[in-house]
Amino acid sequence: MTEKEFKQFYDKIFDGLRSYLYYRSGNLELATDLAQDTLLELWEKQTKNEGEKTVGFAYKIANDLFISRYRKSLVEAKYINSLEFEFMDISPEKVLEFKELKEKYEQTLAEMDERQRVVFLMSRLEGLKYREIAERLDISIKTVEKRMTGALFTFREVLKVLYYFLIFSSSFESLKLVGNYIKMHVG
Repeated sequence: MTEKEFKQFYDKIFDGLRSYLYYRSGNLELATDLAQDTLLELWEKQTKNEGEKTVGFAYKIANDLFISRYRKSLVEAKYINSLEFEFMDISPEKVLEFKELKEKYEQTLAEMDERQRVVFLMSRLEGLKYREIAERLDISIKTVEKRMTGALFTFREVLKVLYYFLIFSSSFESLKLVGNYIKMHVG
């Protein structure tokens, strides 16, 4: 497909594809992203424009991308929901501090590069070794190491800022709890 043919195909199919994905997801921003990813994948595969056959292929790619994104969100939700703390004899201020820490953790996870997040969750949530992650994602072990290093660096930086904030606003006991949390979940 030439660039001109692709542009015409893009203009013809984009709105319908986005609507289809919007109906499936209920999220217009996600639908737009997935529609663009679908058409990008078609372009990268140098697909020939065979009319309805190509349109069907685009919808198949879109459906696969949607399912992949949905599964990823389930893994993320499962991991986030698994983060539970037992607060015994802890003041309401400390409970609030932990909630803020958890929210910051969830926000950092959500904002993290998708590739790093996937590797991080596979390692921490599923307990997979780097070799197993590399096999599942069909990437090298060095790539897994690099992505994990990036994810851990991101968490350390975010949690360091929060940790220093708590130094000036909390008691020693709260700092100890936050320090233990950082060690458990970030490394």
